[in-house]
Amino acid sequence: MKVAIVGSRQYTNKRRIQEFVFKLKEKYGDELEIVSGGQKQGADGYAKKYALEFDTKYSEFPPAHYQYNQHCVLESYNYGKPYAVWHYHERNSNLVEYSDAVVAFVPKGITSKGTNSALKEAEKKDKKYVIIN
Repeated sequence: MKVAIVGSRQYTNKRRIQEFVFKLKEKYGDELEIVSGGQKQGADGYAKKYALEFDTKYSEFPPAHYQYNQHCVLESYNYGKPYAVWHYHERNSNLVEYSDAVVAFVPKGITSKGTNSALKEAEKKDKKYVIIN
């Protein structure tokens, strides 16, 4: 089960993400793969932290202007490109396509354009998704 964890960089409730990943690990065991967009702050960063702490398979789809790392699903030649805002949307599309379900962590009262982009991709691709505050 590939679960994409996305969300706002302003998301600070790391305990909620920790508990969520733990429960997924209990339910799916070694079949679980946490997928992230590769941001260091907020929901993406916590998803990575807890996936690795719980010894869960972890994969990520950073935008093309980021550097390649060992967790990237795409080949290294897809990274290190000059910055372009559309890289985020392309990343979201790839991340959603790869995943079985999408979970978005967004604080109440915050609008996250990037997270909304991922959720629109989930709708287009008929992927299950949920938003957690």
